[in-house]
Amino acid sequence: MKDYSYKEKWEKLLIPEIVKKLAIINEFKGEQRLFIEAHKDELKELFELAKIQSTEASNRIEGIYTVDDRLKNLVQQKTTPRNRDESEIAGYRDVLNTIHESYDYIPINVNFFLQLHRDLYKYIGSVDGGVFKTADNIIREIDEEGNEKIRFRPVPAWETPEALEELCKAYREAKDDIDPLILMGMFILDFLCIHPFNDGNGRMSRLLTLLLLYKSGFIVGKYISIEKIIEETKETYYEALQDSSINWHENTNNYKPFVNYMLGVIVAAYREFESRVKLVTNTNISKSERIRETIKAHIGTITKADILEENPDISDTTVQRTLAELLKHNEIKKIGGGRYTKYVWNLEDY
Repeated sequence: MKDYSYKEKWEKLLIPEIVKKLAIINEFKGEQRLFIEAHKDELKELFELAKIQSTEASNRIEGIYTVDDRLKNLVQQKTTPRNRDESEIAGYRDVLNTIHESYDYIPINVNFFLQLHRDLYKYIGSVDGGVFKTADNIIREIDEEGNEKIRFRPVPAWETPEALEELCKAYREAKDDIDPLILMGMFILDFLCIHPFNDGNGRMSRLLTLLLLYKSGFIVGKYISIEKIIEETKETYYEALQDSSINWHENTNNYKPFVNYMLGVIVAAYREFESRVKLVTNTNISKSERIRETIKAHIGTITKADILEENPDISDTTVQRTLAELLKHNEIKKIGGGRYTKYVWNLEDY
């Protein structure tokens, strides 16, 4: 059976690339903890935006969608689900809120994981919610020529309850001795390799990532969507997951690709938080100037919808007026037209 103990495995991951990321994250953590405490009111908009982005991105990775207006209303609990996709989105919203509000009271054990998974499916009435997989699941992939092949065989169904118990036990035994960020990455990789449920494993893994970060004092996921960063880099995510799962059953897999990837996601989240809060908490900057700085700081093109999403307290009218002014003064360029219109900072004049 798979050996889930981490005590002799984690030190192999203390390579320069990973150690550097750990140092960057801990430096951000120290700086931003005091900042967050001093600006709780100003950061409420970022918190609400992160919830919408997290719910959308984590579900979209799994092919679960709804239109933007419906998504926002579902996350803000202003409407009820109309179909299966919206029911799954509403379930994710509820589990996400539970973690945000009660992470201190959610232990790392199997019973609580089953409860979270149950809530993920509570609007569907699915028999799969809150129970382990009832049949062996196989992770497949289809190549460019349309040929299907097996990418990974998770733990068989009969072995799953014991495997998840051993995984949670290994985490509890290691949490006081191992760097929490390294332990988080190793734990999530093992959870995905067990693949304990018939459905919802990917979404559960991202919710558990947020939970483990919270429990270790890294609260950036409250204000910046970890799930959105994963979605934007999902090809790299799947490559790292595959590389780290090779020979997993034989206890000779290499955790480095996946742990290194996850640490990169956390670094990106903290850097985005730093850039966002400078605009949100600066009382001396006007809304028009915030829009200007949003475009200037954005690499590549940006749409009006992107600007509104990053600045939820600014109206559509203000954004439209500011875009017109920036175009008039040649500070930005307009690309395309109609619903496909994009904007980019005019680097030629600056």
